[in-house]
Amino acid sequence: MTEKALRLGTRRSKLAMAQSGQVADAVSQVTGRPVELVEITTYGDVSREHLAQIGGTGVFVAALRDALLRGDVDFAVHSLKDLPTAQHEGLVVAAVPEREDPRDVVVTRDARKLTDLPRGARIGTGAPRRMAQLNAYARTHGLEIETVPIRGNVDTRIGYVRSGELDAVVLAAAGLNRVGRIDEVTDFLSVDTVLPAPGQGALAIECAADNASLIAALAELDDPFTRVAVTAERSLLAALEAGCSAPVGALADLLVDGQIVKEMRLRGVVGTTDGSTLVQLSTTGPVPETHEAALALGRELATEMLAQGAAGLMGERAH
Repeated sequence: MTEKALRLGTRRSKLAMAQSGQVADAVSQVTGRPVELVEITTYGDVSREHLAQIGGTGVFVAALRDALLRGDVDFAVHSLKDLPTAQHEGLVVAAVPEREDPRDVVVTRDARKLTDLPRGARIGTGAPRRMAQLNAYARTHGLEIETVPIRGNVDTRIGYVRSGELDAVVLAAAGLNRVGRIDEVTDFLSVDTVLPAPGQGALAIECAADNASLIAALAELDDPFTRVAVTAERSLLAALEAGCSAPVGALADLLVDGQIVKEMRLRGVVGTTDGSTLVQLSTTGPVPETHEAALALGRELATEMLAQGAAGLMGERAH
């Protein structure tokens, strides 16, 4: 007799289905059980408002979490950058698999790089974080650009470029990788130019906190280095009291010498969307060995950023 299939809750978008399918295969391998995808529509999927207007925090997550708590699905896969920083009672992130490329990328016509775009180029993005950093970069490098708020899936966003409505769009490398469209990228943005969203490129696999056997099975997919990195990044975000639509970028990366991981560097940025003011700081230290140490790293950097005026640049405050 074959074991009952595990039910994986996922958003319906092409990207969500692609990344959930990859997780489903991995979970099947570690559990020996079939996994079926259960498609769930979230508020963020049906609302046509810009993310900054609907608050950003949790709009892609709440319906999945409700399904988990009701027992309609056994576990759910989220893009970690969509997940609110506060721990949800009754649920646990059982695994954070190895992270994809965290960088942002640009798609343009004619294989142009960001620096090759014409004067006054219109660049589409839904993220105030990207707008703040792109506009700051343009100011310091003598570029004239206009950032245009957009929404929609990968097809829609790239379509704006193909149709000539926009000169470029900025997307996450990880998402394009997962849907097999990374070859359409014309420029990979260095993290020195644009810091990604906290947790960008990483997934969170969430399940009920009382399902010990499933938690143990899913834990086999956890990547400890990815987990400490995203924990530090999200701790920074939480300490700045910012929602996931706030203009905050953060990246924790491991400094490696040969095969040996030496230290972790955490970088954070917050800025006004016009790029006129940025607070950008970093800290480097031993790789955190506990969840608490990773949280502390994020909080410490946030405290320094707040002391330099980060709070006044946030716009929307998450409640």
